[in-house]
Amino acid sequence: MSEKNPREVLAQAKDVSKSYDGGRIVVLRDVSLSVRSGEVVALWGASGSGKSTLLHLLGGLDVPDRGELTVCGLDPRIEANRLELRRHRLGFIFQLHNLIPDLTVEENLRIPALAVGRGTKETAARVRELTAQVDLGHRLGHRIQDLSGGERQRTAICRALMNSPRLLLADEPTGSLDETTGSTVFGLLKQLAERERIAVVLATHERRFAEACHRIIRVRDGRLDEVAT
Repeated sequence: MSEKNPREVLAQAKDVSKSYDGGRIVVLRDVSLSVRSGEVVALWGASGSGKSTLLHLLGGLDVPDRGELTVCGLDPRIEANRLELRRHRLGFIFQLHNLIPDLTVEENLRIPALAVGRGTKETAARVRELTAQVDLGHRLGHRIQDLSGGERQRTAICRALMNSPRLLLADEPTGSLDETTGSTVFGLLKQLAERERIAVVLATHERRFAEACHRIIRVRDGRLDEVAT
């Protein structure tokens, strides 16, 4: 993988606001955020604070009411840019893994590669590389529904990294796991992010995971405040 500029801004929000129900439910209020290459940034806050909404805006899963967004050099409010971001520049990890249960680990991992027309040999090599790093190589032929919760989430991490994204968005990736498994999955996520030299924005309600990140952004009542670490 080519070296990336460690100071490059990969995600930026400026004065972004978002509301629902005709403006009656305000979720984000004029928030600004900048994330640089190589950083692991925690969006830390309680459920309903707005952290998942901010991730969805950065990932092009939703659009803001007002404000400016730039992700990997593109405006995610534009439909054509959203497709480019999802295929080539962004990786997503969700609290519920969103894998296809009837497919095997390998089949789930091949889907992102198929979407960008990656060659069969190159895809197979990438599958082996990623699963070896999370100790899943022996489970490639197993269906998702036959895996443990931790194995499913490790598979989801591998899927998010399949196309070598520049930015990884992780929405409560340990939220559905027990404490021990959650710690293991978080550790693997951080290690892989550092190895892949990418930026990570992680939404979490757990202070212990937030404190293990490079920066902590407190999300409360739709506003952002950086916490000294």
